[in-house]
Amino acid sequence: MRREVPLAITAIVGFALIIVYFIPHPPFNHSRDFFEDLFFIIAAFAIWLGCLNLLKVNADKVYRQKKGWLFSVVVWFGFFLMVIVGFWEGRGFMNPGTTFYYLYDKLYYPLNATMFSILAFFVASASYRAFRARNKEATILLIAALFVMLGRVPFGYYLSSWLPEGWRLGNITDWIMDFPQTAAQRAIMIGIALGIVSSSLRVLLGLERTFASGE
Repeated sequence: MRREVPLAITAIVGFALIIVYFIPHPPFNHSRDFFEDLFFIIAAFAIWLGCLNLLKVNADKVYRQKKGWLFSVVVWFGFFLMVIVGFWEGRGFMNPGTTFYYLYDKLYYPLNATMFSILAFFVASASYRAFRARNKEATILLIAALFVMLGRVPFGYYLSSWLPEGWRLGNITDWIMDFPQTAAQRAIMIGIALGIVSSSLRVLLGLERTFASGE
């Protein structure tokens, strides 16, 4: 029963939400609102579960004094600081001028931007490995990336300003982004959509049992 009940609930809810888009009439159109309300309720509990898990993992790291445990202390302090300030200021805690908004805008937002800025170094490293002309496909990728990068900066405009209109780097970049890039992106999105459909059907039909077995 531990496996059959979650599988049955998943199948019933999944197929009910699919039917709604094909039969938008009572009682199916009302069931969508009902399931959406359930989703928000489950999401609220999931947020609390995620917060408790965050605190538990970092508390264990501090207790065992694992590598980087001081960062876990900072996580605990920042978590309780934001929670206490948010509850203290009530429903308008995100309004400009509040202490919560000040902490979010002056502390959390810059730290978040710093974390994302670090990704630039990882992107540069991955681009270096991907753009090495080891074969024909990598060479085409390298040439296309070179045109796109030069066509997006003023240096590329001045470098090709002597060419006729339509043959400058900016125009070549626009053509690459509008046609080859769009075609490849659509092919990838079609593949992603087919993968989502196949994975969803496996879950709804009970063929994918990892979520139900706790593996």
